[in-house]
Amino acid sequence: MIVGLLLAAGGARRFGSQKLIHPFDGRPLVRHAAEVLAAATGALVVVVGNGANAVSASLEGLGARIVENPHWSDGLSTSLRAGIAALPSDAEAAIVCLGDQPRVSGDVIRRVIETWRATRLPIVSARYRGTRGHPVLFDAAVFSELGGLSGDAGARMLIERDATRVGYVDVDAAVPGDVDSPDDLKLVQETE
Repeated sequence: MIVGLLLAAGGARRFGSQKLIHPFDGRPLVRHAAEVLAAATGALVVVVGNGANAVSASLEGLGARIVENPHWSDGLSTSLRAGIAALPSDAEAAIVCLGDQPRVSGDVIRRVIETWRATRLPIVSARYRGTRGHPVLFDAAVFSELGGLSGDAGARMLIERDATRVGYVDVDAAVPGDVDSPDDLKLVQETE
């Protein structure tokens, strides 16, 4: 089974409030990426941290497994580790998306999964006009490496460590915008 892993634990310091529950096109911001990821995968795990109760409530009805990361303020790697530890035992791969990227494409997620199935490379990432971005799929073979990450760089070092084990899905579009500030929210709403 391929599991969607949505990272939704960040502090939202630049936004001024919990951005993930902020209304976006009529629904909480985080729900957009969650719905797209859930539709493309066999199960969904969502890692929450800052404002955990409110973020969790905004995801009701999706059937997601909610995992609370008490160490969210220590960086993105703590959320990856918490999510990987919560994957079901039959997970063949996890495809990671960010809760503050509401315009992530279901088509791109499916293309990343198809590329992994065709190549069986340990890591497959979307690449937008030459820039690596999410979603990123990790085969179960690298779950233990993800479990050993530290800091706020996420899996970047793991991806960059050995280019021979990384596949790419090239997308002729800009990287999906992430929402870090109210101005970012306006920009993302204007791009469809």
